[in-house]
Amino acid sequence: MPKHFLSALLLLITAAGCKTNPGERNGDADTLKAEAAVWLTDPDAGVLFKEQPAALLFADNIPDVNAVIDVDDSKTFQTIDGFGYTLTGGSAMHLHNMDAAGRATLLKELFATDGNNIGVSYLRVSIGASDLDDRVFSYDDLPAGQTDEQMEKFSIAPDQVHLIPVLKEILAINPAIKILGSPWSPPTWMKTNNNTVGGSLKPAYYNAYAKYFVKYIEAMKAEGIAIDAVTVQNEPLHPGNNPSLLMQAEEQAAFIKQSLGPAFKAAGINTKIIVYDHNADRPDYPATIYKDADAAQYVDGAAFHLYGGNIDTLAQLHNAYPDKHLYFTEQWIGAPGNIKGDLNWHIKNVIIGAMRNWCRVALEWNLAANTNLEPHTPGGCTQCLGALTIEGNMVTRNPAYYIIAHASKFVRPGAVRIASGQLSALPNVAFKNTDGKTVLIVLNETDQPRSFTIKYNNKQASAMLNGGAVATYVW
Repeated sequence: MPKHFLSALLLLITAAGCKTNPGERNGDADTLKAEAAVWLTDPDAGVLFKEQPAALLFADNIPDVNAVIDVDDSKTFQTIDGFGYTLTGGSAMHLHNMDAAGRATLLKELFATDGNNIGVSYLRVSIGASDLDDRVFSYDDLPAGQTDEQMEKFSIAPDQVHLIPVLKEILAINPAIKILGSPWSPPTWMKTNNNTVGGSLKPAYYNAYAKYFVKYIEAMKAEGIAIDAVTVQNEPLHPGNNPSLLMQAEEQAAFIKQSLGPAFKAAGINTKIIVYDHNADRPDYPATIYKDADAAQYVDGAAFHLYGGNIDTLAQLHNAYPDKHLYFTEQWIGAPGNIKGDLNWHIKNVIIGAMRNWCRVALEWNLAANTNLEPHTPGGCTQCLGALTIEGNMVTRNPAYYIIAHASKFVRPGAVRIASGQLSALPNVAFKNTDGKTVLIVLNETDQPRSFTIKYNNKQASAMLNGGAVATYVW
């Protein structure tokens, strides 16, 4: 018997042919409904995020012959803000250039929560251009030698071409979606090298740059777009991108305490300030800012990527500073992508790893590119594979689409992470939604089929995953 039939066969036997509404309660609110819906991605079997016809059956007295994942909702951890992508300027351009009907269908698939839609609940956007825009720009570009400290020439006009129209359509589908803004570079006239690549922010322009942030948040609000949070600088220790900025931890602390924090306070802005926004190998960066009480008072938490370091480092930072939140804001997939390899690594590290290490958000990098992996700036990323490849009205779903879908559809904003047993071959993470539904995401990171038992509220269910497969169980 081919191995990819084993999982489906076991589920059919376990469910005993019955299917009801997973997650409902019978009578007593503490009585566990007998079945869990199963959404599976099994690359070897050609299954890509499909609900399985046989639900998982919970019962009493199943022998513990398998590895056990004990889900315990009496132990709770962080609250979840959402899962999603970066809506780069290039991603917005490709979406906006689709015909209206095709775009509406695709945006519903991405951002609605009903049916087979995947319910993306969090987006990151760039403040000014990222390296995946068709050109480099800020909102206050000036001829050489000119300055504008009062932001009299500030304008978000570049975003009004594609980004803002697409965001408005997304907000019409999901008005509660949260948006994080991240700058890649200040205007060049504020920088030590007057260049979009590298350089540092001149202290003389700290107040001007703080005003730039305020103007951005207010301008987006005027468009009906609330910016829930900002990071101070994307990848502040990577000044080689285009655009980019070198900003050491001490500089970021000085900018926050002297200018950005007071400017937000004076303007009555409640947008969260998040520091760092770079790799897990430098937890000392946010720690340096946290140790500066004058800066830390304005800071909600820190954001991380995982191009360096280990995801477990984030828990150490949480333990040292439990009052500061953690966010996982970026991880790219290189073209052409490998569904099995990418799924395995990203589910383990970005979805399961980030959540188990106290992150409130998990985001993959660019939402969309075309078949030529465009646009990008001169010197920007040339191999960044979008979650979607959009060519005209043709849409291809790539690994990051499925990686996020396994969490975003089921783990809704306001959910809390709950305890679940750690197994070396079966990384997993569990959540409790505000509506009472429980969600468990399990990855089989080995090459062989693995059987396991899920325990919850004195009930047990037997399950199996093929090598390299991931499933989301919802009850």
